[in-house]
Amino acid sequence: MSKGFDIRFDALVSSDRSAISGGRKGIEKESLRIDARGYLAQTGHPLALGSALTNSFVTTDFSEALMEFITPPFHSTWEAQQFLCDVHQFAYQNLGDELMWTASMPCRVRPDAEIPLARYGNSNVGQMKTIYRRGLGYRYGRRMQTIAGVHFNYSPPPHFWPAYRNAIGSTQSDDDFRSEKYLGLVRNFRRFGWLVLYLFGASPAMCKSFAGNAAAQMPALNAETLYEPFGTSLRMSDLGYSNQTQAQLNISLNSLSEYVRDLSAAVATREPAYEKIGVKVDGEYRQLNANLLQVENEYYSSVRPKRVANSGERPTAAPRRGGIEYVEIRSLDINVDDPSGINQNTMRFVEAFLIYCLIEDSPPLCGESLDETRINQTLTAKHGRDPEFRLQRDGQPIALRDWAGEILDKVSAIAAVFDAEEGGDSYAHAGRLAQSLLDDPDATPSARLLDTLRTEKCSFFDFTLQQAVVHRDYFAAIAPLTDQRHAMFEQEARESIRRQDAIEASDSLSLDEYLDEYFSSN
Repeated sequence: MSKGFDIRFDALVSSDRSAISGGRKGIEKESLRIDARGYLAQTGHPLALGSALTNSFVTTDFSEALMEFITPPFHSTWEAQQFLCDVHQFAYQNLGDELMWTASMPCRVRPDAEIPLARYGNSNVGQMKTIYRRGLGYRYGRRMQTIAGVHFNYSPPPHFWPAYRNAIGSTQSDDDFRSEKYLGLVRNFRRFGWLVLYLFGASPAMCKSFAGNAAAQMPALNAETLYEPFGTSLRMSDLGYSNQTQAQLNISLNSLSEYVRDLSAAVATREPAYEKIGVKVDGEYRQLNANLLQVENEYYSSVRPKRVANSGERPTAAPRRGGIEYVEIRSLDINVDDPSGINQNTMRFVEAFLIYCLIEDSPPLCGESLDETRINQTLTAKHGRDPEFRLQRDGQPIALRDWAGEILDKVSAIAAVFDAEEGGDSYAHAGRLAQSLLDDPDATPSARLLDTLRTEKCSFFDFTLQQAVVHRDYFAAIAPLTDQRHAMFEQEARESIRRQDAIEASDSLSLDEYLDEYFSSN
């Protein structure tokens, strides 16, 4: 590992020990709605949860049955965890007999045609969102889009940036410095993100009903369950979000201008395979266009540099306007043991790990170095706990434990600074837990899940359905929402419906005109 990290980190801490504390953390957590038998719910998004188009806290992702819970950004992991728990509790109060699936890999899924697309009303923007999802179904299959995960949104505190810039003697402008360092973080997360899959991956098994053609290539744990014996996160493997067309995309992370250029090009480049699908057929849109990406967000990556966009602003236009504002970490599986899908120890470790990624040397990624990141992610997802497994670092094999140990030493130093500033030892505790998982692979979430399935002679489906009931009962048994929090959720639900109505009433263009204007802007 580089000496550059030690020099930069020591300079930062010496100049302002508080610089890394109080960063903004937000969670986006997906959950499939299921019926009592464990099948994907065929009902519409509950009206009591408001409009999926405009509700700030409860929306849907690909499917009408794939709910997404969104927390505001908080300065403490406790606040983020509490809000996530509260929104789950509020949702369960309005689900009737339905449950939330508690794993990343889906429940028993029916044929694609029976997986309902998310619906967002009759406005142009609402129809565009549904068309986009219809296109994803044609391109990649609807089944794959029912995989769920947890996204961790993070930005260091505002005072970090001037403190860090001064500590290392940079003369760049605020926006340029921040964007350059964020992209360094992103590149390093791509380099080191296999560690997140090893530590927090919780999808080593899946229902046979989901596997399709992959069923012949995977061992069976029991009659209904396929698995990888040393798997950590099948969700992040080539059995999950990976696809051959996107694997051909090389979106540069070496500068903001290159990133915007390459992503914009992918949205504007025709793809023959998608042209065969057709765009508007018999008066109905099958997809937004026949390009490599319909829109920028179709590009799947374990980490995204982001900026909050203004109304109608394209995702590539927002960072051009003011630089990168935060990063979105997309490689966390739902933890089947946690009712909210994630816990504070995970958040704290990831926060400290992201500071490490930001300060560590981050040379450009291209060619062989970029290929290594892809290979390391895919192989860790499928074989990360295998004692014989080796990562590739600069073309040479290295044991996962050895490389991870080097990283954890740095993350522990960062955790100590967090704790010194905030009091207690919660960040150090999160680091110790990570070290214990490195020392004992059988203690990782993925290994514990497989051990439970073997010990209880239970299918992945049956176990996860049981967990769904356990989690429902948990949210029913804990202290009720405060009157203030409950009123806030109810008010947001009501106002979100009014906002959707207002959007629909304000449309002055036809859908065709709206889409033409959208894709010709920015």
